Amino acid sequence: MLTLSECLAPAGKTICQEQELQMQFTNQADCELARERLVWLLDRSEDVIVNKNKTRCTASAREQLVFATADEIRQHAEIGTDWTAPDSDEPPPLDFTQKAHNERLEKLFNCDDVSGTAPCRIGDIIIEGATEQRADVWQQE
Repeated sequence: MLTLSECLAPAGKTICQEQELQMQFTNQADCELARERLVWLLDRSEDVIVNKNKTRCTASAREQLVFATADEIRQHAEIGTDWTAPDSDEPPPLDFTQKAHNERLEKLFNCDDVSGTAPCRIGDIIIEGATEQRADVWQQE
């Protein structure tokens, strides 16, 4: 398990926010190689500071279920897990971003009906109005 500790400065901010990312690898060598490359890349970034004392590769264990037959899988699925069998006719549930997009789409007028006045929609695409945004550049000193 690679734990990457970094301090990231979002656009327009002069201070950074510390966060830790964790990634899993199949072996220690892959983890160490990824750690070296990520630290090398992030050291060259203007808006990220890597805490090298907290960035490390460690061994980890993961529990997983193994089933002997397809019937056991079906029985386990009926108990209340949130996955859908691949051969099911039922579509998978929408994620929250797609659901929010669809709800917003329903509230917008078609761009042809409002002479292109944003926000509006063209099919499943939301057209936003032009905005002027100003961002400060954050640099490590």
